[in-house]
Amino acid sequence: MSHRGTPVYQYRAGLQNVGSYQVGGTPYLTGGVIPTNTEAHIVFPNVTKNVLVANTSGSIALRVHFNSTSSAGNVISGHHYFTLSNKGDNVTFNQKCTEIFISLETPGGADGSFELVADLTGIRDVEMFALTGAGLTD
Repeated sequence: MSHRGTPVYQYRAGLQNVGSYQVGGTPYLTGGVIPTNTEAHIVFPNVTKNVLVANTSGSIALRVHFNSTSSAGNVISGHHYFTLSNKGDNVTFNQKCTEIFISLETPGGADGSFELVADLTGIRDVEMFALTGAGLTD
């Protein structure tokens, strides 16, 4: 749509839009079981404001990370994860992201489980850049 040849643009919030991180986010709740030798991959429909992950699996330790353990980086060997050692342990990341991974600290043992709550911004997922590099995969 245009007015006399001038394009009309619809405003959309972007990654640097401060207001998107100041207001309450849209809730996103999930959880699940992580079978041995796999990892949970949670993909958010919009960029997050923050993400809370809780371990709900007895004495099974979970690792929370921003890249897959099978990615080209060194997620595990580089210690680019946060460990939730016991049932009830949780961590909140005040980060913008569009995906998160949860894996078992000791693959090959019992299954693990988790619960997750995220605050989503109004920023579309396609606006987000890949989370790689120092502290994430290198």
